Amino acid sequence: MSIFDDCLDILKSLGMPPKQQSELCSLVLLALTGLKEGSSWDQAAAPWLRTHDILSCINQEFKRNYAENNRETIRKTALHCFRDAALICDNASVTNSPQYKYRLTDEALQLIRSYGSESWQKNLEGFIAAHQTLKDKYRSERSFNKIPIRVNGRPFVLSPGKHNLLQKAVLEEFATRFAPNSACLYVGDSTDRTLFVDRQQLSALGIKLSVHDKLPDLILYREEKHWLYFIEAVTTVGAMTPQRVEEIRRMSEAASEGKIYLTAFPGWPEYKRFASSLAWETEVWLASDPDHLIHLDGGTLLKPHGRN
Repeated sequence: MSIFDDCLDILKSLGMPPKQQSELCSLVLLALTGLKEGSSWDQAAAPWLRTHDILSCINQEFKRNYAENNRETIRKTALHCFRDAALICDNASVTNSPQYKYRLTDEALQLIRSYGSESWQKNLEGFIAAHQTLKDKYRSERSFNKIPIRVNGRPFVLSPGKHNLLQKAVLEEFATRFAPNSACLYVGDSTDRTLFVDRQQLSALGIKLSVHDKLPDLILYREEKHWLYFIEAVTTVGAMTPQRVEEIRRMSEAASEGKIYLTAFPGWPEYKRFASSLAWETEVWLASDPDHLIHLDGGTLLKPHGRN
């Protein structure tokens, strides 16, 4: 096998995630060892290299043609992951400094130099025992960072992320204030769009779901008021625009319950970004100001505060 194929095998043996078992990551690791095609692994070194140096080495020594704008991809896809896997260290200067450099750790260098030798397997097992594989480490972090919620009294967990934190706030903060005693009929997850769906109740209310329907992030039902709340939790996309409201209206046209269309935002900056695109006669709730609602008036006349 070529040294490039060997490098792919090293990454696989170290338990790197599939995204890091790639040509780019292999080339980055090779650059960090100072090796060239035809070199033997026991000749590996650990020079301090800038991202620019790594890119230049890949292009010159391995005849690739990566442009300078690939430096950020190299940092995020390879270098940050190699650091998480305890393969490399940095010189701890300011991140965006042109002198920010990386090198193999002494432990990783010893391991890599033993590739293909009788001591490789023993060294590999020792390295993994000391540091875990990156796949296991990331899996543990994802599990540790899962977001616990309760849906109609039942425990669930959402995957980590700003979007799901906002959904949790809607269930725990918005619903208790503005939809008390409501039942959750639907809530999706960033990685599981059907985390919880009460198909029987939705069908009974006249909402017939098909594989083509794009549900809002949450649907609540307040039986005492006969109100359905269709809620979009927005951190980056998906607000209650006129088009989105019309899609939900069509999906729920057989439902006779009153319908409330609401966009939830983490705070004012996100709301301001989407304000001009929101549909009239919809509501806005900000997790940063949970006691208040913003009503986007349409055909309703102004009414003084304090009057019914």
